[in-house]
Amino acid sequence: MKKQSGEFLDEIKAIAIANVSYKLRSSSKRETGRRIRSTMAAIAWLMTVSISIVVAQQASPQHSGLVTVRGVVHNSDGRPVGDAVVRLEQKGAPTEETKTDTTGAFVFSVLRTRSYLLSAEKSGLRSRSATVSVVSQGDQQKVDLVLEDTGLAHADSSVASSSSIQTMTLEDKPNFTVAGVTDWTAVGGHGSDSSLRTSEALASETLTLKSAGPEHSAADVTGDASEANRHRLAGELDEKTGDPLAAVHEYQQAVHLDPSEQNYFEWGSELLLHRAVWQAQEVFHKGTEAYPKSARMLTGLGAALFAGARYDEAALRLCSASDLNPADPEPYIFMGKIQIAAPNSLVCVEQKLARFVQEQPENPLANYFYAMVFLKRQQQSEDKQSVQEAERLLTKAVTTDGKCGDAYLQLGILSASEHKFGKAIDFYTKAIEADPQLGEAHYRLGVAYDRIGESAKAKREFQLHDEIKKQQAEAIERQRRQVKQFLVVLPGQPAYSPTP
Repeated sequence: MKKQSGEFLDEIKAIAIANVSYKLRSSSKRETGRRIRSTMAAIAWLMTVSISIVVAQQASPQHSGLVTVRGVVHNSDGRPVGDAVVRLEQKGAPTEETKTDTTGAFVFSVLRTRSYLLSAEKSGLRSRSATVSVVSQGDQQKVDLVLEDTGLAHADSSVASSSSIQTMTLEDKPNFTVAGVTDWTAVGGHGSDSSLRTSEALASETLTLKSAGPEHSAADVTGDASEANRHRLAGELDEKTGDPLAAVHEYQQAVHLDPSEQNYFEWGSELLLHRAVWQAQEVFHKGTEAYPKSARMLTGLGAALFAGARYDEAALRLCSASDLNPADPEPYIFMGKIQIAAPNSLVCVEQKLARFVQEQPENPLANYFYAMVFLKRQQQSEDKQSVQEAERLLTKAVTTDGKCGDAYLQLGILSASEHKFGKAIDFYTKAIEADPQLGEAHYRLGVAYDRIGESAKAKREFQLHDEIKKQQAEAIERQRRQVKQFLVVLPGQPAYSPTP
């Protein structure tokens, strides 16, 4: 076991002092002074070397395994806030504090792999607490925080859910400018790869959401509305032909001319797709104020909030969307996906997914997502009843749809946890038959084969897992480079000028 630096130095001192005591006892009086001086010099040398070793160990990432948590604190207008106090809290441990620099940036280094709460405050304004889940040593987590009015930050969630985002004045002009695009280099929001991939998938799926009712328009159909339609159609064409910068400006102009439900939704979706996360939140929020009965607007807002690591708020918006039309599966599917990817269980989701199963008992996704709620609950606190309920729901999912590979995978994991490796192998095999690109199923099948002594089969599955993982990583990288990231300029910032 590694010793802590303090323990190591204490041992050095104890050894040295014991050595001094022994030498003094065995020395003549004439030699005492000389021995004291030489021994103290040796102690000083030992202490210097020891401190150097400890400092080197602490500074070396390969020894310390430090996890970096960094981010930027913004105000409600999206501007960075300097000199804000940022706190990193963990149950049973002292709270760590730091302050943001002039660019609003902060950074923490933590040793333990577990969940933390991150928050910021300045001048009576506070951010909402963000959960940071540290999965492994050497992680780099990025979480941005937004300062809000104290009353909002501590309001009851049912009240805060309708007013937590400060909105822009779209009647004049937005408080941001999309000034350019860049290759996908650094994504904001949160660092978990699972959460990031989920937010990317939801951004794409948001584009496909359909309006549940007739489009509402605030403009004269023969005047601004028809001109707004022209801009919206031009935006759709620009996006399809690979010019997202022109597309987002067309959508913005369409909203300016006619702030209809469709125009708001198209603009917000375009911003979200190209990772202008905070700006997408603002547009969707304004759209939900104007069209509170639009389920797809609330769903889009939920997806944007999730992309910004505001997990609980995202869940509340999706739950509200499901209440508008309980028979519509889309909000449930979105909340099921964020429930799996989020570090902790989310408010209201369990109740709504239970209703999803009740409304559509033969829907395999309803059974699968509700089963995952029970499995997440069991991870936080061992509960045999939760495992049994999850197994029942997963079995129902694969019974109604034999192509539900994810459900087969979870059934295999449950069987393996009970050391029923033959049964687990059967489930993993069916998961792969349903989805040959399900890399985790190949990996776990390899583990199961290894446990029963089938080393050749295990090796083959591990190789397939590695090949699939590499192919999927390359595919994701291609997709990210195809979907350019918007460069957003906020008020007070210098205008963007592309590098020649």
